[in-house]
Amino acid sequence: MNEITPTPAERAEKLKGLGSSRKRVEDVRFTQGKGNYVDDIKLPGMLFGDFVRSPYAHARVVSIDAEAAKQVPGVVAVLTAADLAPLGLHWMPTLAGDKQMVLADGKVLFQGQEVAFVVATDRYAAADAVELVEVDYEELPVVTDPFKALEPDAPVLREDIADQKEGAHGARRHHNHIFTWEQGDREATEKVLAEADVVAEEMIYYHRTHPCPLETCGCVASMDKVNGKLTVWGTFQAPHAVRTVASLISGIAEHNIRIISPDIGGGFGNKVGVYPGYICSIVASIVTGKPVKWVEDRMENLMATAFARDYWMQGKIAATKDGRITGLWCHVTADHGGFDACADPTKFPAGFFNICTGSYDIPVAWLAVDGVYTNKAPGGVAYRCSFRVTEAAYLIERMIEVLAIKLGIDAAELRRKNFIRKDQFPYRSALGWEYDSGDYHTAWDKALAAVGYEDLRAEQADRVESFRRGETRKLMGVGLTFFTEIVGAGPVKNCDILGLGMFDSCEIRIHPTGSAIARLGTISQGQGHATTFAQILASEIGIPADNITIEEGDTDTAPYGLGTYGSRSTPVAGAATAMAGRKIRAKAQMIAAYLLEVHDDDVEWDVDRFVVKGAPERFKAMAEIAFAAYNQAIPGIEPGLEAVSYYDPPNMTYPFGAYVCVVDVDVDTGQVDIRRFYALDDCGTRINPMIIEGQVHGGLTEALAIAMGQEIAYDELGNVKTGTLMDFFVPTAWETPHYETDWTTTPSPHHPIGAKGVGESPNVGGVPCFSNAVNDAFRAFGHVHAHMPHDHWRVWKIAHDLGLHG
Repeated sequence: MNEITPTPAERAEKLKGLGSSRKRVEDVRFTQGKGNYVDDIKLPGMLFGDFVRSPYAHARVVSIDAEAAKQVPGVVAVLTAADLAPLGLHWMPTLAGDKQMVLADGKVLFQGQEVAFVVATDRYAAADAVELVEVDYEELPVVTDPFKALEPDAPVLREDIADQKEGAHGARRHHNHIFTWEQGDREATEKVLAEADVVAEEMIYYHRTHPCPLETCGCVASMDKVNGKLTVWGTFQAPHAVRTVASLISGIAEHNIRIISPDIGGGFGNKVGVYPGYICSIVASIVTGKPVKWVEDRMENLMATAFARDYWMQGKIAATKDGRITGLWCHVTADHGGFDACADPTKFPAGFFNICTGSYDIPVAWLAVDGVYTNKAPGGVAYRCSFRVTEAAYLIERMIEVLAIKLGIDAAELRRKNFIRKDQFPYRSALGWEYDSGDYHTAWDKALAAVGYEDLRAEQADRVESFRRGETRKLMGVGLTFFTEIVGAGPVKNCDILGLGMFDSCEIRIHPTGSAIARLGTISQGQGHATTFAQILASEIGIPADNITIEEGDTDTAPYGLGTYGSRSTPVAGAATAMAGRKIRAKAQMIAAYLLEVHDDDVEWDVDRFVVKGAPERFKAMAEIAFAAYNQAIPGIEPGLEAVSYYDPPNMTYPFGAYVCVVDVDVDTGQVDIRRFYALDDCGTRINPMIIEGQVHGGLTEALAIAMGQEIAYDELGNVKTGTLMDFFVPTAWETPHYETDWTTTPSPHHPIGAKGVGESPNVGGVPCFSNAVNDAFRAFGHVHAHMPHDHWRVWKIAHDLGLHG
């Protein structure tokens, strides 16, 4: 009996390529406890570092006495700024073009700032010695309010640059002012506002929060003085960039530095920047000649590593009487803490906040952002978002709600009326972005139909009447959000960090037996790169994904790349992977043609093989081609089957989504029960639907945390009030609702496989959706807007202020 030849569809299914819900290959070792994290690394003679941290938010360091600490058995050294100064390492550059103290140099600017670094033979000795370092502080006035920081008589925080009139991003107008960044046409926008039928105005605060990854930040530095090579294992989301920065700071030639990112227990932006712990560990290893490990504890992570958000956004939106938006005006006061250490592309000091026109066809807009120093920890990372896009989405989606209330128009219809139409793409926004593709009306109509929107509004109206009759104490809110994100940073023409263009890379090697290894310049922190990048390659080169190994995170083996954050892995490194695969396929085509004794143009690609045109029974599969590449002399073709691609995207990608949240709010307790959450995402080509769903669930849960209670709060003395997990809200399974996920597919026209990225989208869209739902519950009683987070106390307070407690 003749063997039945598999169909192309059957062969494609066997590859487990694009569109396959392939199980995550990483999970086997993680679920068996065989992950390899920084704190798992143990080297012979390894020492341990720990920090003396400031209890004050603003104080002068009068003196440091470390003699008692040095007497603790096992203590090897105690480093201070005075020890680092001769090496030029007491200050370090930040990703934002500012400079930051490594150890307190003369004063401290936030609670938890690093003052001294204790090195000992074990962590217990280091911790004991930290308690014995005596630091004499002279307290100084504290300012934690960015508006007060700009008052004429505000205390001078950054005395090192107090007289500088220019910063990294232009003129400074006050000793606590960092920059002013403007986009758009102010004159035209203010003219539209002055002539508009209706102007809605609101001050919207996106509170300071924190990524709080499961694994805190840490590193192991090992200097080999014999061969002059420095190796650093660390929680680095961008290992190549860290290597370059380490070389610039230390003076060690870059080829003598090896950065390794092992398994990372969550990043969410927290692990993009360079922290004093990294620098001190490296210095300590150079000085002692031994490996030095530093791993922060949870309180240190919440108190001193990079925060997110902290934006005060004054918005004005103009419209006609029938709801056509005519202009958007926004001024932001951005609290950057004691140093400007935001992880944003160089040319965008406020990140991509100028995506704040959102999904709407707004003809004219103006935006200004003022960065301000305060006595808080520095950072400003993209906590599961792409460079301030979450703040931008929150602004426009809250402003749409405020405008809908002022106009008396249904918020869903107001959005539909102002969406960018499908036939307008590619669309250039009033603030300069070129949206690559979109079909907003289709996605919106699908979302509203899926949740039964008209029925929800009718139920909400009935609930209000029941409440007024005293039949219930619970109100119902319907939260709506339609967002457009901008990800895939980015084109070298306008995106760099410290001068490093934000391209990415992939190197592929096909083995003689038909398996493959691909190395990338990214680093996974739970996104499933080993699974999905193999799927991209499977579809491109016809080798089953199970036969492809993905490696990342080692600067000695991976090609140079700018790392993983801001949903850039798939839009940039994924594109590099596809392009490298196509280089492989191009060479494979020539080999196949030689083996089949036909011209190159007479063979064509068919899933996992090259076939002779018109005679598909004559073919060469990729496994045969790979073996021939290594064991036959093919005229005009070099042996081997390898390729490298560095991908500089022509544009960002613009995923979008439509979210609906239904809540019940108990006015007497302030408790918010999330009855339903529906999330439709359009991320272009879907590589692995199962992983997409997991990414959406994770992002929505972080959005829930941020909207409903996750906050880094300070008192008037600069003390962190939410510095432990007893006070900082991390949702458990108890608080996390069931999510309904859905999708439309609008491929990116310029991406090799049409993918747009999805990891950040649910946080970008989820936060305003949760917030809109809570605010909407009180809309019938005259309420317009309340600041996040919407914890029980704040929600109870809304009801109290509206007189709903009777």
